[in-house]
Amino acid sequence: MAKIKITQVKSAIDRPKDQKATLIALGFRKLNQTVEHEATPQILGMVNKIKHLVKVD
Repeated sequence: MAKIKITQVKSAIDRPKDQKATLIALGFRKLNQTVEHEATPQILGMVNKIKHLVKVD
């Protein structure tokens, strides 16, 4: 499968708990951090849930 790079561009402060948990599950620890994952349906669904907080390459 293809790999995607995801970068957190907005803070998780004042966001619902489920969005914060999704960021942590994807491996984000701080702002402007980039993580790389396989483009599986599960990962794409997680990215879709927090698309307003991240940038996908």
